[in-house]
Amino acid sequence: MYFPSLQWRYTLSDSNIQTDSNSPQSSAEDIVAQTDSGARVPQGAAKTLLWAAALFWALFQLWYASPLPFVFNFGVINDTQARAIHLSFAIFLAYTAYPALARSPRDSIPIQDWIFALLGAFSASYLVIFHTELANRAGAPTTADLVFAVIGMLLLLEATRRALGPPLMVVATVFLIYTFGGPYMPDVIAHKGASLNKTMSHQWLTTEGVFGVALGVSTSFVFLFVMFGALLEKAGAGNYFTKVSFSLLGHMRGGPAKAAVVSSGLSGLISGSSIANVVTTGTFTIPLMKRVGFPGSKAGAVEVAASTNGQLTPPIMGAAAFLMVEYVGIPYIDVIRHAILPALISYIALIYIVHLEAMKAGMMGLPRRYKPTLAQGLLTWAGIILGVCVLSMVVYYGVGWTKNVLGAWASPVLAVIIFAVYVGLLKFCSSYPELELDDPDSPVLELPEPGPTVKSGLYFLLPVVVLVWCLTVERLSPGLSAFWATVFMIFIVLTHRPIKAFFRGHANLGLSIKQGVEDLFDGLVSGSRNMIGIGVATAAAGIVVGTVTLTGIGLVMTEFVEFISGGNIMLMLIFTAIISLILGMGLPTTANYIVVSTLMAPVIVTLGAQSGLIVPLIAVHLFVFYFGILADDTPPVGLAAFAAAAIARSDPIKTGIQGFTYDIRTAILPFMFIFNTELLLIDIQGVFHLLLVIVSSVIAILVFAAATQGFWLVKTRWYETLILLVIAFSMFRPGFWWDEVYPPIESIAPTEIVTVVEGLQPDEKLRLSVSGETIDGDFVSKLVELPFPDSDSANARVEAAGLFLKDDSGRVIVDQVGFGSNAEAVGIDFDWEITGIEVKADRPPKQLIYIPALALLFLLGWLQVRRREQG
Repeated sequence: MYFPSLQWRYTLSDSNIQTDSNSPQSSAEDIVAQTDSGARVPQGAAKTLLWAAALFWALFQLWYASPLPFVFNFGVINDTQARAIHLSFAIFLAYTAYPALARSPRDSIPIQDWIFALLGAFSASYLVIFHTELANRAGAPTTADLVFAVIGMLLLLEATRRALGPPLMVVATVFLIYTFGGPYMPDVIAHKGASLNKTMSHQWLTTEGVFGVALGVSTSFVFLFVMFGALLEKAGAGNYFTKVSFSLLGHMRGGPAKAAVVSSGLSGLISGSSIANVVTTGTFTIPLMKRVGFPGSKAGAVEVAASTNGQLTPPIMGAAAFLMVEYVGIPYIDVIRHAILPALISYIALIYIVHLEAMKAGMMGLPRRYKPTLAQGLLTWAGIILGVCVLSMVVYYGVGWTKNVLGAWASPVLAVIIFAVYVGLLKFCSSYPELELDDPDSPVLELPEPGPTVKSGLYFLLPVVVLVWCLTVERLSPGLSAFWATVFMIFIVLTHRPIKAFFRGHANLGLSIKQGVEDLFDGLVSGSRNMIGIGVATAAAGIVVGTVTLTGIGLVMTEFVEFISGGNIMLMLIFTAIISLILGMGLPTTANYIVVSTLMAPVIVTLGAQSGLIVPLIAVHLFVFYFGILADDTPPVGLAAFAAAAIARSDPIKTGIQGFTYDIRTAILPFMFIFNTELLLIDIQGVFHLLLVIVSSVIAILVFAAATQGFWLVKTRWYETLILLVIAFSMFRPGFWWDEVYPPIESIAPTEIVTVVEGLQPDEKLRLSVSGETIDGDFVSKLVELPFPDSDSANARVEAAGLFLKDDSGRVIVDQVGFGSNAEAVGIDFDWEITGIEVKADRPPKQLIYIPALALLFLLGWLQVRRREQG
């Protein structure tokens, strides 16, 4: 999302900085600028206008997200108007910041681009300027409505091509052609077609297409998180995280690579872009990895794999994660909860892969500036961990206490407490020197001391604490949470340098204040420029969503995929993964997620239910999300690999292939959590169960990493690799083997439904096999999970769930379905038949399969130890 390495391109104060276009860093920055932030750097008045437009966009987004419009009853706009203004800024900046062609001027903006920018911005703002008139003639557009809708659509497609390249523009155009040419399509995907009037009205003048959910999420949530990350990085947090990672891990075997993994993971807190992470941390980490013995392709690949996973790391996971909130219909805190374990074990496995690579090559770490004693090392780690734990307990219980006692005064009191903590941390941190990145190419490079390095920037954790607190404890919306975190971040950017200068006794406070103001404006402008691609991508992807709702291709896709896969859920998942990877080579993660999840997520859920597998919707959306991200390092197009190769001076294709081999561990996780939803922390029963899931998952991913690397304690033989893969699979999916021995499900006659419901806990789900004819005349048979609310009797609970049943000669028929009920939500219709009831069988726990799996692992380890000792 935010690309700190490109700050010099945009700021007025740095306008005279020149870079060497032949340097590796410059090449990597060019890749990012051309794909994410706009490669055009005009001079004079054009530069000022471009800078001002980006600044006003940031200020508009802050105003829209804040409570101030409602407090002062001024400037209140609805969601549709906000989306239109958001897209107006994005299109305007797309034409002014991105050249039309490679040969187009970079230091000036041609007159035609100004015309396109203004015309595109007006077409998007048309919904704001004429919102009253449009509301009065809904469904009956005038000629002017259609003219500006067509102009806006064409200019949006061209803006998409400029900002993101041809692929997304081509995909959106294909879907538009499909809308008009439905009758001429092959029978399997044919439809009656739509007129220009109907299509443009649907796509541009309603919230079903361009101005739909995706653009709404970009407007409400994503921009603020991008701005938050931009300001956090501008304050120096990225440098702090990198230095802390190197101080703690750089001395280990292959230490620079391990530090690269951790620093990229921490960068995931402030950046949702894998390419940005590569350029930000890779500039420092890749040369150091090469120094300790990593070949250029492997050094770049480690950075690519680490940076790619940055988008998987909560609490900020890129724009696509916020779209899940709307598409899946769950709070953002639940998205974080489901995503946290796969992200963590994926990073743990990557660190282990780096360790194995270092062992294979006999690498060492970097020297420290001092030799710590064991006690000092333990105290350093213990102090950090204990400090974090104490701080977390004080914040959680302290804030909870103030909320209960102070009521409405809790927020002002908490603000004062946070301010006091902030000033106290600044005073504490000011006693340590500022962190400056060393030159990775210098002849001698020693690691900084962990203690002073960690302590020098502890206040950078406060805005992250505020963000997480608002999301998880206060349960505020993602947009409002990001707003308060951003407001706090603005305060930090403006004040942290002057306050530290005051505590250090520096006389020239004016220079620090000036630098803080410049940092603020630079962060706001940089955040806006990095939103251009996301803004036009979500709008263009809305064309795909609008086509689905207008033509009904979603139902067609179900039949098409079922035909291709033969109803096999594994083939469907592989098919979806391949589509995500192919589209992701040219589409940004956000657009890829919108397109594939819109088309494929309902298909997988529907066909999975028909196959007897209940797949939670969040699992399918995370599946698509994972493979969309993995496309960033998939040859031959993976831009993250190209950026890393430019820094490492290695072959980009070789770097991408190596990075993808490292990311195989990430690629298997989506398949695992589709079939074992415990990995997403679904249906976890108690603390012991949670710990068992975490430990088994970590062991499984480490074993899998060793298998894919062909090295564990020594080089593995082919049969040992197979054994490791079987062990990893058994730890990930113990139920696969256990189900062969003990059937997991017991079938009960549907006539016993009242008796079964009587024994359920309140809102406990019961699996029902149902079949019947849809409104379209299709006969379906599927498995659903229906929750039954608590009530006075079992019969009342059945009716409370929305089922009104009748007995037809031993057949249980759904006579009526309650409106808005649980039964309607899971897709049961009237006149359907309940053909079976499935309850969990009483059997030994499936986790017992861990015992033989671990025994086999220990045996294999013992054999490898013996082989290593024998030379």
